[in-house]
Amino acid sequence: MRRNLAPSSWHGFTLIELMVVMAIIATLLAIATPRYFNHLDRARDAALRETLAVTRDALDKYHSDTGNYPETLEVLVTKRYLRSLPVDPVTDSTATWVLLPPVGQDAGKSGIYDLHSGATGNAPDGSPYADW
Repeated sequence: MRRNLAPSSWHGFTLIELMVVMAIIATLLAIATPRYFNHLDRARDAALRETLAVTRDALDKYHSDTGNYPETLEVLVTKRYLRSLPVDPVTDSTATWVLLPPVGQDAGKSGIYDLHSGATGNAPDGSPYADW
């Protein structure tokens, strides 16, 4: 009695083979997914820090050039200190910035002295976004 073992008689994978492959894929996804989302959070935090640094630098340059602080962030764009309004990477909005008036020796002046993120919640290091 001979069995026909020619490749043309094979019809596909067995159920066990498919289940093993699916288990391997699920294990790899379970390992990779948390790392991916942690990476996204760190990238968002780095983008926020960079946006704050660039915008604060533009505020300082504007003050150095004019002796005053800008009344709005749009002034920094129209005067070409910034190319566009900064977007808060955490809230994905240009309208959520918390704008702070001058303090200390410039307390009597008007305008925007500093800004913070308007995002609620904490960064992965535990610090509130509003304190950045």
